[in-house]
Amino acid sequence: MEPLFLPKLVTVLKKGYTREQFTRDVMAGVIVGIVALPLAIAFAIASGVGPEKGLITAVIAGFLISLLGGSRVQIGGPTGAFVVIVASIIGAYGIDGLIISTIMAGIILVLFGLLRLGAVIRFIPYPLTVGFTSGIALLIFTTQIKDFFGLQTADLPADFVGKMGVLATSFGSISWAALAIGAMSILITVFWNRVTTRIPGSLIALILSVVLVAISGVEVETIGSKFGEISASVPTPSFPNISWDLIVQHIAPAFTIAMLGAIESLLSAVVADGMIGGRHRSNTELIAQGIANIGSGLFGGIPATGAIARTATNVKNGGRTPVSGIVHAIVLLVIMLFAAKWAKLIPLSTLAGILMVVAYNMSEWRSFKSILKSSRYDVLVLLTAFILTVIVDLTVAIEVGMVLAAILFMKRMADVGEVKQMVSYTKGDRKDPEILDVDLPKDVEVFEISGPMFFGVANKFKELMHRTADKSSIIIIRMRNVPMIDATGIYNFKTMLSDFIHKQKQVILSGVNDDVHKELKRNEIDTLIGKENIYSSFDEAVAEVKKNR
Repeated sequence: MEPLFLPKLVTVLKKGYTREQFTRDVMAGVIVGIVALPLAIAFAIASGVGPEKGLITAVIAGFLISLLGGSRVQIGGPTGAFVVIVASIIGAYGIDGLIISTIMAGIILVLFGLLRLGAVIRFIPYPLTVGFTSGIALLIFTTQIKDFFGLQTADLPADFVGKMGVLATSFGSISWAALAIGAMSILITVFWNRVTTRIPGSLIALILSVVLVAISGVEVETIGSKFGEISASVPTPSFPNISWDLIVQHIAPAFTIAMLGAIESLLSAVVADGMIGGRHRSNTELIAQGIANIGSGLFGGIPATGAIARTATNVKNGGRTPVSGIVHAIVLLVIMLFAAKWAKLIPLSTLAGILMVVAYNMSEWRSFKSILKSSRYDVLVLLTAFILTVIVDLTVAIEVGMVLAAILFMKRMADVGEVKQMVSYTKGDRKDPEILDVDLPKDVEVFEISGPMFFGVANKFKELMHRTADKSSIIIIRMRNVPMIDATGIYNFKTMLSDFIHKQKQVILSGVNDDVHKELKRNEIDTLIGKENIYSSFDEAVAEVKKNR
């Protein structure tokens, strides 16, 4: 069994850590730190907080995730997935509400890990994940239109429809300088990897745009003109004042942050496993993510999780242990302490262009298109999650999407289950699945139940009762294809068997697996029909019937 909490760093150090790997990890960490710099700033601004909040999050959370995490190469920090939810929390509760929600989310994540829910979270339906991820990508893209085009508008409405309406009426105030810089940043971010993959295109876009604005003197909105000076110091940790009323008020956004963080971090860890041929510890990873979010909140940061793009960059540049993630956090700390003052010169249209590329990359439009060709149940979950994320709220999208996916899954499981009557014969060449090649007395009827016996298949039992002939005295029920039975299934099954016993029919069960047999014994069904009437195979049941005739 996977250890409840055993950081990969401990495992790496126990197995032996070479100087060569340390050199590779340091180089990878430096590169990832440089890659993370513009993204940390951009995600923070897009979320509605100051750029230093993104840097603090990348430093504190990134360090703790690598130090304590269950993945060898996971890189943590602020991500695009949180932009929408952070902005909505700030709009509803303010920055203090965000800090409380982040710390509470961290506690929830730790509980997820302690309860060993790491494996369970990975079973969240793929259409649901693609639906809300694509919705987040669209929202990120639309929130950057204002800065990308340099539009002169008032504060944009929080809702998608209202926001698009304001933007549509504001294109008369377009800034061609901002548009040119934004377009340049997109082109450099997308195509720079054809020159080199060592230095990220987003960083080149930042540097060139700052130089271009400084030389040309064009008037465009920058980080400095909007947010003022960027703090170049690490704040002291402080715990917010929390009351029971505040906990109740913030439980919904905190749970959303926790769920999204768990999904994103474990998805990133799975991708990383495929790249290095490793295996992460999901529960350790969840506990580390929780501690990292608690730490980020205490230092005034924003939610953090595993970042797939930065993790992939780490792997591609030789990072193979958590040391590279620790180095990445240290690099960002050094940059924040000694070079933050230069960040105020970055044009907002540059960051908007970078985030538009991020939104496109996380949109998963190919997966979205592919799922639209799948079953109508998958399409319904996909579109529900997508539309609710865009039009209503990410919290609602996750809650409704999970409930809908569960209901549709139960519907599909109920459809799979069936009750069919088996006809016996002794002569003939026809061998359909419903035909038994066995000679049974005329007062013996055989039925087969297939699929899980749970609360969604109660009508199947009624169907079996109605189809049983009055003249039959022995009912053989084959259960070889019943993998499990729940409390409701037990209740309905027991009711049906009691009715048969009341009508003085002998009931024989065959093909009962060990798990189902345990449930039958626990609920005294074996006593109800007689322990001697439960057989592990159909042949044994038939032989016993013939023996007694």
